[in-house]
Amino acid sequence: MADSMSSQQLERELNRAREMGRWLSDEELEQMENKEFLTRQEQDQSSQRRLKLVLLTGVCVVIPPLWPVALGLSLHLLFPQTFRRLLWLAGGSLLLFALFGVGVGIILTSILWTVIS
Repeated sequence: MADSMSSQQLERELNRAREMGRWLSDEELEQMENKEFLTRQEQDQSSQRRLKLVLLTGVCVVIPPLWPVALGLSLHLLFPQTFRRLLWLAGGSLLLFALFGVGVGIILTSILWTVIS
């Protein structure tokens, strides 16, 4: 059994060496394996997050007052990059409107202060 594991590992290393055009050093091989492991781990986390969002969307669809949340989650699941950009745009617009409101409030207060004084 250990012999078959080592032969499989040697076969993988040979295939990698063919792809790279040379035999990989131990450090390079370890770096590639770590990179593949991290990639797989990120994919697993992404799929788990996606599953949780799908389940949450299902719950929100069942409860009528949460339909807007279900719509937002559905858009996020279908178009994650576009939805993220829209959230940035909405947040920036909200911040600009808040700053505009504060500015108008300060101007009105100063005008009323001068009129009253």
